[in-house]
Amino acid sequence: MATAAENFLTTYNNVAARLAEITASPKPSYTENGRTFNWTEYQRFLVDQMTTLKELLVSAEGPYELESRGVT
Repeated sequence: MATAAENFLTTYNNVAARLAEITASPKPSYTENGRTFNWTEYQRFLVDQMTTLKELLVSAEGPYELESRGVT
């Protein structure tokens, strides 16, 4: 079973691939039947998602710092 860090990395790579795919062949934003498709907002969403996933990945991988208080 994959660890949380491995899952975050896989998701990060998938989002990065999707971002690369849509920037390679950009599409215009448009409205159809009352629904708006805004590719610029979608790209921003993907970049924000990558930022969040990177933070989660770093958190899941560590390093961890343990603090202890001793009695003197």
